[in-house]
Amino acid sequence: MADRPRLRPLALTMGEPAGIAGEIVVKAWHAPDGRPVPPFAVIGDPDWLRAEAHRIKSHSHVVEVSSMDEAGARFHEGVPVLPLRLAVKAVPGKPDGRNAQAVIGAIEKAVALSRGGDASGVVTNPIHKATLYGAGFKFPGHTEYLAALCGGPAPVMMLAIEGLRVVPVTVHLSLARAVRELSSEAIVAAATITHQALIKDFGIASPRLAVAALNPHAGEDGAMGDEEKTIIGPALATLRARGIDATGPLPADTLFHTGARKRFDAAICMYHDQALIPLKTLDFAGGVNVTLGLPIVRTSPDHGTAFDIAGQDRADPTSLLAALRMAERVAAQRATHA
Repeated sequence: MADRPRLRPLALTMGEPAGIAGEIVVKAWHAPDGRPVPPFAVIGDPDWLRAEAHRIKSHSHVVEVSSMDEAGARFHEGVPVLPLRLAVKAVPGKPDGRNAQAVIGAIEKAVALSRGGDASGVVTNPIHKATLYGAGFKFPGHTEYLAALCGGPAPVMMLAIEGLRVVPVTVHLSLARAVRELSSEAIVAAATITHQALIKDFGIASPRLAVAALNPHAGEDGAMGDEEKTIIGPALATLRARGIDATGPLPADTLFHTGARKRFDAAICMYHDQALIPLKTLDFAGGVNVTLGLPIVRTSPDHGTAFDIAGQDRADPTSLLAALRMAERVAAQRATHA
């Protein structure tokens, strides 16, 4: 578009250096699908990234830079890196707690750059939570830490592919605990933030939300559970009273077929797998994790560290490319309507 705003490069975190992050970064810079890649700068160790490029026999150059502006200017030369050194050399598939502080520091630096306006958004590579916990990390994961760094309320996790956006109300909990902790208030909070983000970040003037039932057949009038009446129904009433177009509770087994997906802009799901199974079935490699409700743009590949294939030139950069491109689109949307 002729009036498209000029954006700063994206800040891309190093992630767990013993995983596949370095490999997918190098591959993403090459754009194997032939489409443009938004300029980015990796916050990480240049030697680690050079070793990853050498391991997969890539001819990519690693370009050490001192600012995001320099990263944008030199992006055509190679993968720009804002140096943040590891304590010890990373070994594929073998995370080392001595590198945990560098992993955390990369997140902090990326957020600071984005909050200060030097980066148009943050894209986070996968972390290994157990390694960080061993080093004293006090947060359940990326999302909660980002919220703390930004000083805001609890954000919402959206997973997105082409043609489907899903938001789990409860996230990384056992199914039994998710059912116990599900509440009308949690549904309202997740749906409200989703509604606002669809307008602000995705340019949808009148978002349509589909709210999934918890039980089979939406509870079958209480025969298969009453959460639809006691928890989900009151949440829907509150949302509609606020002017939010929310439909439900809808049986999850008929919510995600081709025709049904055309009737909503995002599905509000009651638990993790209810949201992620359909999304990953439709497009396993291309999913993007988008954090809603933050003052900064943040996306992430929808996969983990993949230690089992680290260092083997088997990692697929599709999800990272999708995360970079979605971050750019959201940043452009926010800049256009700021």
